[in-house]
Amino acid sequence: MNNICICGGGNLGHSIAGRAATIMNGKGEVRLLTRKPERWSNTITVEDDQGHVFATPLSLVTDDARSALSNTDIVLLCLPGFAITEELNKIKPFLPKHALIGAVVCSTGFFFDAFSVLGKDMPLFGFQRVPFIARIAEYGKRSFIWGYRKEVFMATCNIDQERTKKLCTLFEDLFGTPIQLLENYMEAALTNSNPILHTGRLYSMWKNWDGKPFDRQSYFYREWTDEASETIIAMDEEFFNLLAALHIRKGAIKSLLEHYESTDATSMTAKISSIPSLSKVLSPMKETERGFIPDFGSRYFIEDFPYGLAFIQKIATEKGVSTPMIDRVMAWGNGCIYNQ
Repeated sequence: MNNICICGGGNLGHSIAGRAATIMNGKGEVRLLTRKPERWSNTITVEDDQGHVFATPLSLVTDDARSALSNTDIVLLCLPGFAITEELNKIKPFLPKHALIGAVVCSTGFFFDAFSVLGKDMPLFGFQRVPFIARIAEYGKRSFIWGYRKEVFMATCNIDQERTKKLCTLFEDLFGTPIQLLENYMEAALTNSNPILHTGRLYSMWKNWDGKPFDRQSYFYREWTDEASETIIAMDEEFFNLLAALHIRKGAIKSLLEHYESTDATSMTAKISSIPSLSKVLSPMKETERGFIPDFGSRYFIEDFPYGLAFIQKIATEKGVSTPMIDRVMAWGNGCIYNQ
């Protein structure tokens, strides 16, 4: 597992590539496959909230899949859900037979897309939640990591025990976070993270928006409300009814109350609004001549609704699980996306 190819140049792509280049320096190659290689420096400087700076040159930055994947051991997709199928089709002809394919975010259908494009026997891995909060400071050159998770949960499929163990060790180093292994890929494919957290918050913020611009861009987490907490708690209860119907192992996925060490909406609001690593995250808004308005074209909308919450809703419908709050939030989100 010496050569890694990272696909995608978003917030996570920048920070993971920059960290990995330093961690893997002298041990293997770190390559980046991106549509815009001309905008990238060979060195991505990553600064984290602990005062560490990672600034080692990448082995290759390219838009040529053949070059990026030559003799690659691990391919990690750092892409939104709507881009995964296209990327898998792009890299499929050049994948080495021994390569392991994974995604840093699996809640947008990665495993199911990979099965469809690459086949049911492809060795796959993926994570339940992102390893840290990352933001680009200067595209193709610098990024920040605002906070590491205490632990990250990973699932594998069609990978033997020895390679799985090596994979866990590798990503503990690359992410700077302990890795816990899940029992099966469904425990990573289904998550109450962004698909519920983001969509429920957006619904509580703007479900009654009258079209008038706001005088500033609000903070997504720092200004979290009890209404947002109540909404996502209700959605999470429906989500866990689905997990029960699917016989997902108890404890494999934490409830949002447990994840945020809370007992009710009020304590959840206090917790979420006070997390340092989330305090700088702004709401998805865009500035107009009259002020700030919701950005219905942001990834919070075009990914977390159609490639996140919709996936949960679809399976719940197939299993006959009632999801009135999820349905309400999903209908509102679709209206925002398709009627803008």
